[in-house]
Amino acid sequence: MEPYEYRDYEPIQPRGPMHGVRGFLRKLWAPVLALVGIIAKFGFLGLKFASLFIAIGGYALIWGWKFGVGFVALIFIHEMGHFIEARRQGLSASWPTFIPFLGAYVTIQGSQINPWRHAQIALAGPLLGGVGAAVFWGVGESTDSDLLMALGYAGFLINLINLIPVGFLDGGVTWRSARYLRLGGGGAKALYVYLLYAGIAAALMLGMYAAHVHQTRL
Repeated sequence: MEPYEYRDYEPIQPRGPMHGVRGFLRKLWAPVLALVGIIAKFGFLGLKFASLFIAIGGYALIWGWKFGVGFVALIFIHEMGHFIEARRQGLSASWPTFIPFLGAYVTIQGSQINPWRHAQIALAGPLLGGVGAAVFWGVGESTDSDLLMALGYAGFLINLINLIPVGFLDGGVTWRSARYLRLGGGGAKALYVYLLYAGIAAALMLGMYAAHVHQTRL
């Protein structure tokens, strides 16, 4: 007869690095199948809206569903800044399309677009995104919610990163547009763009400082 302390004993099986990878892929399999079904049924329009939920699911796998929903909402608010400004200018702008772990984008078309308009559209994203982050942070402060304050901080951060003046980021688009304006004789408009850029960047940095949650685990 087996000693009592050894009954129902199962030895611990060593798990290699591929075990975690397989588990992660299994979690992603269901959303991928759902995405394929939505595309097949609703076409490209379905893909645009499905990308929103796929993005939420992707971020939720890392930070939990509450933070995932809030983070995607912050990205959506940022992209809506581009969308609203482009529509205000009479340009054709698509609804935001999400790319999980990479962000989102708005497609803008129109022969009337020029450096002056392009700069305004580029800055509208971080501007509205910063306002959205401030709302998250303000509600978090009033309700003593570390989650909302952390989301506010994340919102300020991602919008500030977007203002880095390189490549396809909003900051890169803004600086290129301002340069074209300056070289093309639009010095006053270029100065306005630079000042607006600096003001938004400063506000986002102040927001990050105010919203920082010290050593708080969500």
